[in-house]
Amino acid sequence: MNDANELAWLLEGAAKIAQQAGDLIMEQYEEQAYATYEKSDASPVTSADLAAHRLITAKLNALTPDIPVLSEEGAHLSLEERQQWPRYWLIDPIDGTQEFIARSGDFTVVIALVVGQQPTLGIIYWPAGDKLYLAQRGAGAFRRDVNGEQQLQVRKVAKPKDDPLILAISRRQPRERVLARMNPDRELSTLPAGSCSLKACLIAEGAADCFLRVGPTGEWDTAAAEVIVSEAGGSIVSEHFKPLTYNQEANLGNPNFLILGDAQVPWQQVFIRHQTHPEA
Repeated sequence: MNDANELAWLLEGAAKIAQQAGDLIMEQYEEQAYATYEKSDASPVTSADLAAHRLITAKLNALTPDIPVLSEEGAHLSLEERQQWPRYWLIDPIDGTQEFIARSGDFTVVIALVVGQQPTLGIIYWPAGDKLYLAQRGAGAFRRDVNGEQQLQVRKVAKPKDDPLILAISRRQPRERVLARMNPDRELSTLPAGSCSLKACLIAEGAADCFLRVGPTGEWDTAAAEVIVSEAGGSIVSEHFKPLTYNQEANLGNPNFLILGDAQVPWQQVFIRHQTHPEA
């Protein structure tokens, strides 16, 4: 099996696991049969997160016994240990735990394969909508739902310098923090959505053009999205337009980041406030 064929096989295997985890999550969601806890950083976690973590980890270990699994809800080894990994699975069992608790339906299962510190496979499954987003670097991004499979492409803006843009925006984060960093001269509309990964999928499929995340996230929040968005013609960068890194820091946190659609849009003229007020 050559590398491309192996990656395609891994993508399909991990996609199936994401859907199985989604089924488990939806059972607990619909029956409200879960408990909620507070993590050390004061963020919420539920028994559904932990059950999905156990299921995904066990099934990935069975699929690929030689590939380590790094989960938001699992043990985080030291950077020295992690840097010995040529490749690893990076997972978020439920991205959007707050949305799960709030019962909005806007939460996802996220699985990525990172190879040589670069996200290479990305799977995002939206259980409530039964939509599967998946991508292999260099092979395109796709959505599977009741209508079949469709290749994804970001929305092409007719007049990239002038036309109105659609900004995906969080339901749970103060929108003023984001809007304060936008160029007030650029016309835009907002599209409220849930988890970071779901907003990434909206941009990959052309329903929104951009998203700015201000606040703490982890590498598991962006790895799969980065593959899917980039294969659809977009990009994910820090708020200072630098690439995100994976498995290169002891802290697994991300900087504030941007998810961007059409590359012809002059994004550095759209998101401008952070350049003069990075502490805001």
